[in-house]
Formats: sequence, C-alpha cells, structure tokens
Amino acid sequence: MKYMLIKTYSPAAYCDTSVGDWEPEEIQAHIDFQRTLGEELAKSGELVDAQGLSDPGQARIVMSDGRSAPVVTDGPFPETKEFLAGYWIVDVDSPERAVEIAAKASAAPGPGGKPIGEYIEVRPIMSAPPAAEL
Repeated sequence: MKYMLIKTYSPAAYCDTSVGDWEPEEIQAHIDFQRTLGEELAKSGELVDAQGLSDPGQARIVMSDGRSAPVVTDGPFPETKEFLAGYWIVDVDSPERAVEIAAKASAAPGPGGKPIGEYIEVRPIMSAPPAAEL
C-alpha cells in the first residue's frame, strides 16, 4: 500500500528555531539525514518518490473559474504552517511500517544534533474512490 508522508512548514515538537537560523553545519546534517533516509528507503525498495520543496515565499496560489484569467497570489503568506515543505511517497506492506518511517523522519537532527520532532502526516494514497457505506 502506498502512503504519503508529509512535512509542513511549522514548528517541531522539540525545536522552535527556524531552519534559517541554524548554523550551516546543522543545516548540512539535517540535509544529510534526509538524503540518507531516502537512500535507505530506495535500497529497501520502499521509496516511490521524495522531494523537498522551496520555502513558502516562492509559492504561488492559483484560483480560476475556468473562464477568465486565473488569479495568482504570490508569497509570502501569513499562514505558512499550512504549506508543504516536502514529502516521501512510500510503498510498504503495512500502515505500521509507514508510521515507522514517519517516526524516523520526525527525529531528523536540528540544532546541536538533537532530534527536532517534526510532525509528519501519514496518509494512504487512494487507488480508487472510497467504497460507499452500506
């Protein structure tokens, strides 16, 4: 079953310091952790895709009625906690394995090398619309 593990721009449980305020070596350790996790998941055959996304200041929100020109709003946006920071799509044998991977991702290092406790949302990827309830 495929799952999307979602990171958002929001404070973490154990770190309220923005990554922009970290020391360069702390940022590099965090990036190295993310790359290593991706390599481990690729080696186990569980990784479908993983991407980190630019900061919300580079995001655009597009709204269209399908008839007139779209309305495009540029960042930065006041509620950045709702913006996607990155994701992994994994194909695993059980929901428990998806949670295990999310827990590992949550413990990514931050300032001082301590786990930051990122909130990682785990969502099954639907292969079909949900069945109607009887």
